[in-house]
Amino acid sequence: MTLSPARDLGTPPVPGEPSATVTVDGIPVAVAPGTSVLRAAALAGVEIPRLCATDSLAPFGSCRLCLVEVDGTAGTPASCTTPCTDGMVVATRTQTLRELRRGVMELYLSDHPADCAGCARGSCDLARLAVECDVASVRFGLGATHADAPRDDSNPYFGFDPSACIVCSRCVRACGEIQGTFALTIAGRGFDSQVSAGGTNFLASECVSCGACVQACPTSALEEHSVVALGMPTRSVVTTCAYCGVGCTFRAEVTGEGAATEVVRMVPDKDGRANEGHSCVKGRFAVGYAAHPDRVLRPMVRERIEDEWLECSWEEAIARVAEGFRDIQRRHGVGAIGGISSSRCTNEEVYVVQRMVRAAFGSNNIDTCARVCHSPTGYGLGQAFGTSAGTQDFASVDEADVVLVIGANPTDAHPVFASRLKRRLRAGARLVVADPRRIELVRAPHVRAAYHLPVRPGTNVAVVNALAHVVVTEGLHDEDFLRERCEDVTAYLEFIARPEHAPEATEEVTGVPAADLRAAARLYAAGPNSAIYYGLGVTEHSQGSTMVMGMANLAMLTGMLGRPGVGVNPLRGQNNVQGSCDMGSFPHELPGYRHVSRPEVRAVFERIWGVPVAAEPGLRIPNMFDAALAGSFRGLYVQGEDVAQSDPHTRHVEAALRAMELVVVHDLFRNETSRFAHVFLPGTSFLEKDGTFTNAERRLGRVRPVMPSRVGRDEWQVVCEIATAMGHPMHYGHPREIMAEIAATTPTFAGVSHARLDAEGSMQWPVPDEHSMGTPIMHVDSFVRGRGRLTPTVFVPTTERATRRFPLLLTTGRILSQYNVGAQTRRTANSLWHPADVLELHPADAEVRGVRSGDLVEVSSRVGAITLRALVTQRMPAGVVYTTFHHPVTGANVVTTDNSDWATNCPEYKVTAVQVRVANAPTDVVGRRDADGAAHADHGDGAPRADDPIARLSADVARHWAHLGPDEAAVRVAGHLLGYWEPRMLHELLDRARVGDPALDPVVVQATGILGPQLARREHAGSSDG
Repeated sequence: MTLSPARDLGTPPVPGEPSATVTVDGIPVAVAPGTSVLRAAALAGVEIPRLCATDSLAPFGSCRLCLVEVDGTAGTPASCTTPCTDGMVVATRTQTLRELRRGVMELYLSDHPADCAGCARGSCDLARLAVECDVASVRFGLGATHADAPRDDSNPYFGFDPSACIVCSRCVRACGEIQGTFALTIAGRGFDSQVSAGGTNFLASECVSCGACVQACPTSALEEHSVVALGMPTRSVVTTCAYCGVGCTFRAEVTGEGAATEVVRMVPDKDGRANEGHSCVKGRFAVGYAAHPDRVLRPMVRERIEDEWLECSWEEAIARVAEGFRDIQRRHGVGAIGGISSSRCTNEEVYVVQRMVRAAFGSNNIDTCARVCHSPTGYGLGQAFGTSAGTQDFASVDEADVVLVIGANPTDAHPVFASRLKRRLRAGARLVVADPRRIELVRAPHVRAAYHLPVRPGTNVAVVNALAHVVVTEGLHDEDFLRERCEDVTAYLEFIARPEHAPEATEEVTGVPAADLRAAARLYAAGPNSAIYYGLGVTEHSQGSTMVMGMANLAMLTGMLGRPGVGVNPLRGQNNVQGSCDMGSFPHELPGYRHVSRPEVRAVFERIWGVPVAAEPGLRIPNMFDAALAGSFRGLYVQGEDVAQSDPHTRHVEAALRAMELVVVHDLFRNETSRFAHVFLPGTSFLEKDGTFTNAERRLGRVRPVMPSRVGRDEWQVVCEIATAMGHPMHYGHPREIMAEIAATTPTFAGVSHARLDAEGSMQWPVPDEHSMGTPIMHVDSFVRGRGRLTPTVFVPTTERATRRFPLLLTTGRILSQYNVGAQTRRTANSLWHPADVLELHPADAEVRGVRSGDLVEVSSRVGAITLRALVTQRMPAGVVYTTFHHPVTGANVVTTDNSDWATNCPEYKVTAVQVRVANAPTDVVGRRDADGAAHADHGDGAPRADDPIARLSADVARHWAHLGPDEAAVRVAGHLLGYWEPRMLHELLDRARVGDPALDPVVVQATGILGPQLARREHAGSSDG
């Protein structure tokens, strides 16, 4: 693909019908009234010279190059600030205008370096515009100039050269209008005017390195270091970012061909509907990891995890994997192996992994990294609406009047969406933030939350119930919507109106002042358009699924669904979390969220795959680890996921990995999980992939290879070769053929193909047929399940509570410059901003412990301890501490426990009881230790946990329905376990119930009486089908 810069029309579009006809240089063009003359001219094919104007920024009118003449109007107005009216006649190239522009250009050139490297490279517009304005020389004498102004190269990704700056303010305006950080300003007056990053250099300033200023700059004053080093790019490829769930579209601009391809810069695509030309520091700049020397480029094998790695051929590695897995199955049974898919991989790659597990491995032991982030979203929204997807597109927020952000930190985790949200807030929308921490959105430049509800970790459900209580008891609910669109209304209204849900009753538990909560509820209900956006602060709790249903209840109560500006919207942590779930990565669902027990669904895949598909759910990731320690699960394939760093209770995870006979890691780098692996298969970066991602707004976007694979195999090819070697032939000629199979087997993807995506740019799932353009807004006229279900959301306090020994609650999150476990971003210059994880704590908690900012502190829980630096800050409430999990040396998950969501086993990362002390012992260093004090590197083989996973997990389910009578609760428990638990777990539970195991919850024991016959019938039906 050749280099094809996006066309710039000069000023943003004006909404409205094209009812005004304007004639520009004799060419008529119809535009919406109020459109700038500059944009109208561009639409007519007439390019007017300009420097301060660009179609991503509001018109400014300072450069004086875009002057025009308008019939009937005196003077020569700036076309960028002159609105069109019907019948207007405009001239752009008269002799008067040419002379004026020539004079203006000479003034610019008189203070521009004669040896400007940007002009020579072609990255500075002044050289081009000088030719366009017929300027061959400058008539003005040499006066004072800015030629000796010092450069600012403090930022690792771009530099600022004041000598090339024309003070057009495009960078300043981009920082404010697009990014919303307002880090730049124009300091001084007249000749002394200059761009200033808050009076300091760019690195030390409030600049977040989003690159909007660099993209806006018309000269080479702000320019990427990579452009200076490599020169201008020669071609571009449109692809999709693999970082967060926003899923930005980029033009990867490169130089060289084949193996010599080098990325010069990543330019956010103006036509990308998720990001609309904006980006963050990760997507725009942090792509150097793809060429990092740490990349593993050849397969590696070893017999024991204590041995050194040995490089081998692909054929040897694939044979080792296939033979090893088959050998384990011969000795331990079909269900003794499984796989984990990754949201970092494309839909096509994830699909072939779940097919390999189901068809080649012969079980449903497939799970995904979404287990530990948004699996409660899948369960909760599925129960309420009938599908696990968020309800809106990102553009919907532009029409929101009230935004409720719960358990999310968009400025750090989803910064491009945060910029869009801040634009809406600056335009007048109101904001409510529910988060223990005072995140940036609570108070940012020109943005302030109407209410900050500092919810105590673990009490989300009590808060959402209190919000709903206010709505119902004050008569703010939408009775028409409830009557026409919802079911179980009467029972829910009676439940939520109970006095125990009142804000005054919950205040002591939640820490949220009742008056603020009541006011926030009234604000949300008043709307008229109110939207909920939530993150992992909602899902990663023992009641994560309940909380998702609670937010769905709140939206249904107020009728805030089915139109722009409203909805319930998960902010996904990784770009393809939605897609990896869509692809059938959960052990109880085939692609399209269809339960494996449905024979008509299995038949669709059995016909194409040519093998039977198991009718029972497989093991979830936590169940795999428990089974490994119990000796029944012996082999694991891990695609692009570092479970040893990202999953909770690190000691338990590592012991489980050590207990396995064959662990296969398919990844870019040797990560924490690879320390326990026997085969390492090198993976491909997103710059080498070909396929699709599905972002948080359900938008399917193309991922195109910018460069050839550095490892000689695409990941989907490797998976297919493993499956084929295990006896299940999987042959595809191209990822488009994999998508064709997805479309043929999955009704919600029936209209998706690579060809359509290449033609349309993107489409939003579901796309039910080839005529559909997708579904930007869900549940417009009805819910997927018919009527929306209102579910009583009983608050069940987490068992992880502060005690005298562990008096503080630890919660976790992300930071802007790093991503997930940091495997990619830590191998870029982003580490300049966040070189290590730190512990944030309130001054009161710090004072009683003698902790100051910068001190080395130990954080200990009942399962382990870590050591890291402290940051004392008012952002935290007293009693709550916070850290990130981007650096393995810190190992935040050493202290997190195995508590999990009752419905999905999503870990409770957000609530861990801890103690903090100054780490002043001579041996204390940044790092991690187990609860027994052993250094992390000195682990033995480990032992199974002292707790009982079968009893604990079943009791968690029973607690959810504890408010019901025992008979009804037993029916609900039995139905849930049958739908989501793997057969061996069910049989163990039944066996223990038969012998009267006292460790089992009484409701669970009663449920087994219902469960046993149902399981027997299902297994009989499955064997008959076989």
